[in-house]
Amino acid sequence: MMRQIKRYSIPFSKGMLIAGLSLPVTVQAYVGPGAGLSLLTALWGLIAAIGVAVFFIVMWPIRRIWRRKKASQAAASQTSSQAAQNAAPSVQQDTDTRTSSVETESSQSPRS
Repeated sequence: MMRQIKRYSIPFSKGMLIAGLSLPVTVQAYVGPGAGLSLLTALWGLIAAIGVAVFFIVMWPIRRIWRRKKASQAAASQTSSQAAQNAAPSVQQDTDTRTSSVETESSQSPRS
């Protein structure tokens, strides 16, 4: 078996602790209004993009269900309208004869 070799004499977490304690407590820095607004705009744009992506991911299955429901309702109404037409063909024929007689009368009337 191979023996494990220690890479660091000080463990990594202790080294990070020492580095963190050696940094100054307060930082003297100035962020101007242009840089600050640019940073806020980028942050809001990122938040908005994530929000829109989550919204569309959530709405996708809901829209699919809604479209399927509309399609099934349209198919049911089309089937019922076809059944109604097949059940009463004389009503449709009677309406057609009335319409055609009105059209012939209007075409025969003299125009001034």
